[in-house]
Amino acid sequence: MSKVISTEMERLLATGSTLRAMFEEGKKMRKQFGAENVFDFSLGNPSVPAPKEFNEAMKQVIEETDSMTLHGYMSNSGYEVSREAIAFNLNERFGTNFRMENVTMTVGAANALVVAMKILVNPGDEVIVFAPFFLEYRNYISDFGAVTKVVPPNPPTFMPDMAAFEAAINEKTRAVIINNPNNPTGAVYDEETIKALAAVMERAEEKYGRPIFLISDEPYREIVYDGVEVPFLTKYYKNTLVCYSYSKSLSIPGERVGYLLIPDEAEESDRIIAASAIGVRVLGCVNAPSLQQLAIIKVLNVLSDVDAYAKNRKALMDAMDAAGFEYVVPKGTFYMFVKTPIEDDKEFVTKAKDEFHVLCSSGAAFDCPGWVRFAFCVDYDMIVRATPHIIAVGHAYGLN
Repeated sequence: MSKVISTEMERLLATGSTLRAMFEEGKKMRKQFGAENVFDFSLGNPSVPAPKEFNEAMKQVIEETDSMTLHGYMSNSGYEVSREAIAFNLNERFGTNFRMENVTMTVGAANALVVAMKILVNPGDEVIVFAPFFLEYRNYISDFGAVTKVVPPNPPTFMPDMAAFEAAINEKTRAVIINNPNNPTGAVYDEETIKALAAVMERAEEKYGRPIFLISDEPYREIVYDGVEVPFLTKYYKNTLVCYSYSKSLSIPGERVGYLLIPDEAEESDRIIAASAIGVRVLGCVNAPSLQQLAIIKVLNVLSDVDAYAKNRKALMDAMDAAGFEYVVPKGTFYMFVKTPIEDDKEFVTKAKDEFHVLCSSGAAFDCPGWVRFAFCVDYDMIVRATPHIIAVGHAYGLN
C-alpha cells in the first residue's frame, strides 16, 4: 500500500477504466497487426466530423471578441449571453419557460453531474441508478460519500423495472440518475416510461417527506433514429436537474462544454442555482471554457451528421444478424448492446479480441454481465471489413 496515494485513489488505480484499457489495447494492436486488421468498437469517440459551422463559429469568436472578454474570467455560472441563448433555444424547442438564471455552464455533462452531487448529497445518502449504466456514475456518487443503489437490468427492452425501482427507494434516497438515450443499450425511455417513473418518485416524496431529485444525463439527446422522440424531463417531474453536453451532438468531446439546467419549479431552486456556481468553482473548474461558451451559441440548432450513424447502425445490425447474435435495436446513441453466447462476457471480450481482433466492451463494466457494448461511431468501412470477423466470432460459439 502506498504511503502517498489516498485510499480512494488506490481503489481507482486498482479498478481502472475497462473502456480506456480496451482503447489502449486497440492502439497497441493496430501497431502490431496493422490498423486495417483491427476492428475497435470499444470507445464512444464520435467518428463524424464536427460540423463546419462549429469550426467557423470558433474562428468568428476569436476574430470578433476582444482579448479580455475572450480569455478573461467571467461569472462562475458562465457568460450571461451564452446562458440566455441556451435558455431561449430550449424554450423554442420544448415549449418550456427557462430564464438565463436556470442555466449554469459546465465543463461537459460529467462536470454537471458532479456539481449536482456536490449540491444534493451528504455522506450516507443513496443515489439510485438503473443497470446498465455509465460506469463513472459510481465514482461521481462516492466522491461525496454517498452510496450507489442499483436497480437490476430489465432485458430485453432495458426499460426501468418500476416495481424494482419503487422497492429500491427508501428514507436515504436523495437522487435518481437516468441516462436517456441510454449508454450502453441505446434504449430511449418514452413518455409512458417517464410518466411512470415520475409517479413512483412523487409517491416516494410524499411518503418520506423530502424531495428526491431526478438527474437526467442527456449527452445523446439528439442522436436518435426512426423518428423517436426523447421526452424533456422537466415537463414531467418538477425536481429534475438536466445535465447536458455538446460532446456528442456536435462531435466535440474534447472541447468539454455543457450545462446544468435547474428549473424554477424544483424545490429551493434559487438556492440550487446559487450553489451551482459555487460548485463549478470549488470543484476546480472555475468556469466552462470561454471560447467554447461563445462558439456554442452560434450553432445551437446545428447537429453532426446523425444519418452517418444511422448508416453505421444498419451495417452493424446486418453483421450481428448474419452472425446470429441477439442484441437490442438501438433507438438512440451510437451503441449496440449485444447478448453474449456464454455467461462470462469478459471471457467473450478476450476471445473476440485475441482470436478475431474484434474489440468491444464488457457489459460487466456497466453492471450488466452477459452482454457487451459495441460503439458504432466508427468509420463505416471498418464495419464492412469487420463483418466477416464478427460472423466468425458467432460461428466460434456455434451461432447461426
